[in-house]
Amino acid sequence: MRIIAGSAGGIPLKTPGALTRPTTDRARESLFASLGTLLPGAAVLDLYAGSGALGIEALSRGAASALFIEQERKACEVIQANLDKARLEGAIVRRSQVAKFLRSHRIAEGGYDLIFADPPYAKNREAEVELLSLVVSDYLGGLLAEKGVLVLETLSSAELPETIAQRWDLRDERCFGETRISFLVKNPSTDC
Repeated sequence: MRIIAGSAGGIPLKTPGALTRPTTDRARESLFASLGTLLPGAAVLDLYAGSGALGIEALSRGAASALFIEQERKACEVIQANLDKARLEGAIVRRSQVAKFLRSHRIAEGGYDLIFADPPYAKNREAEVELLSLVVSDYLGGLLAEKGVLVLETLSSAELPETIAQRWDLRDERCFGETRISFLVKNPSTDC
């Protein structure tokens, strides 16, 4: 796995082994091609950050800042090592459970332009509950800028909860093997 493009393009990235399921280079390349003009100067939040590949790719392509949220200590150490190797600035790595972070984090102004969320694939009941609690969270939408995008990775065969439409509009969706990447924006009829 490597940084695909930008100022740190080509630099290999470490992964924390079996703790995570990194987004493939092919999927990341397509994802970032879809984001286009949203990246330069963007404030990025990378939830369930794993190796940090998504947030690091965003920084390499011109994002101004990235906050990485990951609960596993080893994964946080890998993210920091990857950032150090890439020599990218504007990054903060925070060890926290995502639900706890969402309940307590407040952003002063504007919100995040881009939020990546790659929760554990819903292959068991616990992971299904994690996904559902994320997409219906009152706090998640409040962290997203007015014209921001939530990029959600899920298992391609899993159905997104019907309740997602109450808070989010699906703008685009792409599948890569067992991975589905959904591009969501806040539903204008809600105050999520």
